[in-house]
Amino acid sequence: MKPFLFLGVRPEDGPADDEYAAVLRCTGLDESTMRRVRLEAAPLRDVDLDDWSGIVLGGGPFCVSDPEPTKSAVQRRVEADLARLLDAVVPADVPFLGACYGIGTLGRHQGGVVDGQHAEPVGAVTVELTAQGVADPVLGAGPATFQAFVGHKESLSVLPPHAVLLATSAGAPVQAFRVGRNVYATQFHPELDVAGLETRVDAYRFDGYFDPEEAEDVVAAARRSGVHTVPPVLRAFVERHVRPRDHGRSRTVIPGNGIGVARG
Repeated sequence: MKPFLFLGVRPEDGPADDEYAAVLRCTGLDESTMRRVRLEAAPLRDVDLDDWSGIVLGGGPFCVSDPEPTKSAVQRRVEADLARLLDAVVPADVPFLGACYGIGTLGRHQGGVVDGQHAEPVGAVTVELTAQGVADPVLGAGPATFQAFVGHKESLSVLPPHAVLLATSAGAPVQAFRVGRNVYATQFHPELDVAGLETRVDAYRFDGYFDPEEAEDVVAAARRSGVHTVPPVLRAFVERHVRPRDHGRSRTVIPGNGIGVARG
């Protein structure tokens, strides 16, 4: 099979490594079949879309709706790299799934409105699939209503006009959407369990997601939430989009200006 490409943006090694490990567990893949590139570490370069079965974008502390003057040079570069990638991914309908930060990235790229109107505190929420979500081969792989962990300062307040709404929650009207047949984004974290949430609470306790003095309460509430498993979204995405190796096909190469991406 052709491997999948995982794009991480977390600057902190602990949460970054834990997120990647969680994605491997959820997909059933290993480091040879879900290869990681950390976008915050160096510029992205030369992604040949034909080398990959699909692309997964993880979450992180960046917010695309931050005022431009407040964004670091790294954040601006990451956003430019992802915009260039999506410029090719979306028209070609290349399998893509972005989680949390990914929904803002894809949503803004596709003409949606991303702002702070529907931020959700760190913790468990009830996610409800729409009729289109129930029928979707990726979101519909699990139950129509489920609990998942969230924690975000921004979200989509207006869906891109051509996108399909797949899931919602009481606090955020857009919990998942799809563009075309194969390009997805979720507001909830499809990879996150209680242990992973604890890791992120420790790492981001001073990043404004909650009062630092309430960190232990946030973790305790997560433990009481009853969220013991993650939704099968990542596994369904991977199983749907596995591609065999082939030869002689036309190539779609996205040029970059930094380190290369390991080939499939």
